[in-house]
Amino acid sequence: MGMAAAESRFHVLAVDDNIIDRKLIERLLKTSSYQVTTVDSGSKALEFLGLHEDDRSNSVSPSISTNNHHQELEVNLIITDYCMPGMTGYDLLKKIKESSSLRDIPVVIMSSENVPARISRCLEEGAEEFFLKPVRKSDLNRLRPHVMKAVSKDQKQEKHEEEKQEEKEIKSQKHQEQQQQQHQQQLSPRPSGNSKRKAMEENLSPDRTRPRYSDIAAVV
Repeated sequence: MGMAAAESRFHVLAVDDNIIDRKLIERLLKTSSYQVTTVDSGSKALEFLGLHEDDRSNSVSPSISTNNHHQELEVNLIITDYCMPGMTGYDLLKKIKESSSLRDIPVVIMSSENVPARISRCLEEGAEEFFLKPVRKSDLNRLRPHVMKAVSKDQKQEKHEEEKQEEKEIKSQKHQEQQQQQHQQQLSPRPSGNSKRKAMEENLSPDRTRPRYSDIAAVV
């Protein structure tokens, strides 16, 4: 399988309030064979990911570019603008890294301003990369190692969960078999008193207790 075919399996969530920048990053990602979903705010990104803000006062029609408004594809990477109204890219990064279910998704920050303190803060918070706008296709070549690392980690986790489930099923099956054996033993007929007495009489019958003299020579 070629690199383009492999990358076409990967799904990127792109977040930018500027429609021109959003269309640009979407086109670049699709050119690199990624599946892309775009949203125009951090809160809509969280909604798409399944995390909902407590404040839903600005619930306008969502600007989400995908087949529908519900997440059907696993998100393998998030790329977000830093400067956005309401929730910044840094705020979105923090919320993702604070979520036990989302923290392993790689996050890349974009910004038109080259502010070293801002870049350092995002990287320290867990961002994989910090791109300066306009983002170029060569920048996107740096995404693949982060995506592959996250996918490999997910696969290992899934394999571990499958092994745990198999072990649990085996233990449960053994427990059921033991219970069935115990139940069968309880239902099996026990020998009655007459049977025991008959067995004892057979063991003490004259044929068994009488000594044999046929082979002993008589002494005069």
